[in-house]
Amino acid sequence: MLPSALNDVIESLGRLPGVGARTAERYAYFLLKSNRDIAQNIASALSELHDGVKTCPVTFAIMDASEDLSPLYTDPARDKSTILVVEEPLDIYAIEHTKAFTGTYHVLGGAISPMDGITADKLHIKELVERVAKDSANEVIIATNPSVEGESTAILLEKLLHEKYPELKITRLARGLPLGVSLEYADQITLASALNNRTNL
Repeated sequence: MLPSALNDVIESLGRLPGVGARTAERYAYFLLKSNRDIAQNIASALSELHDGVKTCPVTFAIMDASEDLSPLYTDPARDKSTILVVEEPLDIYAIEHTKAFTGTYHVLGGAISPMDGITADKLHIKELVERVAKDSANEVIIATNPSVEGESTAILLEKLLHEKYPELKITRLARGLPLGVSLEYADQITLASALNNRTNL
């Protein structure tokens, strides 16, 4: 029923995570009825995406294709002795927005999930172990997601790092109650974590 060009856009947008059929239709129709420049700017940005972005060979963070290493690693103000480990590149930017961390990062490229075919050898774990020695790191902060896969990955990292570097300080991000949430609405896992990680006043 729809023109094929519009239908193609709807189908393409529908492949994006979190975009259902109705949302894809709304996006496509918005692009159709808006100024042509909007659609052309989006198309241009998408066509340059893969050529303009690459992965840092040390941290595995994403960076401009013109750079050799991530600026989050080469910046002299960054403390290479502290490495914060995340699952995905965009996790870095959530932490950077806090302006509370001045160390370096290491992106695993996911979390262990045998059901999805992601095993430890498919993640950047070996490179992390090598970086600890290369950068003379004295602390590794594990910031994997609070999921079954994230927990399994964190446990494996802790085991491997302790075996190789017994003196290395290994920490995890604290977990507990977010600001503005009433106790009655918190789930049991969050409450248990908040209780276990309580602090002195």
